[in-house]
Amino acid sequence: MVAEPKVITLEDVKANEKVQTFIRLSDEQMEAIGYTEHGFRHVSLVAHNARRILQDLGFNDRQPELAAIAGYLHDVGNMISRIMHSKTGAMIAMQVLMEMGMPPDEAGIVAAAIGNHDEQEGGSIISPVTAAVVIADKADVHRSRVRNPNMAAFDIHDRINYAAQHANLFVDPNEHAITLELAIDTSIGSVFEYFEIFMSRMLFSRKAAEFLGCRYKLVINGVRML
Repeated sequence: MVAEPKVITLEDVKANEKVQTFIRLSDEQMEAIGYTEHGFRHVSLVAHNARRILQDLGFNDRQPELAAIAGYLHDVGNMISRIMHSKTGAMIAMQVLMEMGMPPDEAGIVAAAIGNHDEQEGGSIISPVTAAVVIADKADVHRSRVRNPNMAAFDIHDRINYAAQHANLFVDPNEHAITLELAIDTSIGSVFEYFEIFMSRMLFSRKAAEFLGCRYKLVINGVRML
């Protein structure tokens, strides 16, 4: 049964028992197939940064909050399968949000952002909410996401994430720029390897920034790469 339309916030979503269960199951699925952390730490950070991007750029209506909600829910499709997780996640999120009473137009914006957040699954930048979620998601490169305790057994994704000591996302509305600054321990993983596995993500982030009227900058160890 769909509830009467009401204003849904990120805190409402976080308090939803179904959401908490789905995120936990999604991360357990990722761990089972050997992926980096996709749980509460990741989705909370994406939600925070997605909201911040739109707030800093002057979006002062519901869009920053919708971006935060989409960021928090963007990976729930992993509960079913990593394959096409953006599409299944969009359907799961829309159903839950409609049950909670979110108006259909807002639930549709959130679902579309989730359904388009992955460039490898044919995602497109279609709204400010989508753009903010994409940038925030792709910016989370950090050693805390690595679950493999054996460095000798790291694959390239583990190695590059573990090599990332710091990842900071800056929004400059005056310069119309969004900058991801990374500190990479090159004794663990090289900058070349970073580009080898993350180039498509960075190009997708650049498209998202351009949609928001901004330049996208990537700075690694103090050197601008993009």
